[in-house]
Amino acid sequence: MNGKEIAILPKIYDLLLWITPKLDLFPKKYKFIIADKILSNFIKVIELIIEAKYGKDKKEKIFAINTELEKIRFLIRLSKDLNCITIKDYEYISQNVNEIGKMVGGWMKFTDKKI
Repeated sequence: MNGKEIAILPKIYDLLLWITPKLDLFPKKYKFIIADKILSNFIKVIELIIEAKYGKDKKEKIFAINTELEKIRFLIRLSKDLNCITIKDYEYISQNVNEIGKMVGGWMKFTDKKI
């Protein structure tokens, strides 16, 4: 098992723990549209990581993880532009999501080599 593969799950989990209280502070008009979607996408990423780690179709699942991360990036940027999160929070989240994306990319390369 690849070390990057193992490190992805706690990294995304820690970011989810960090962002969840911030999502609770979104204005009511965005809470149920944007904040809930961000939370759902983070949880979907966690589910896909577990499925990819233990199931079949790893490559397909890893591609889906990248897709979900891209959705998160867009929603986080939208949250910043709507002033739901601070610039500092945006930078922190973006940096971590990008780092997770790089880890997923490494996992994809590792999976390609194994096939």
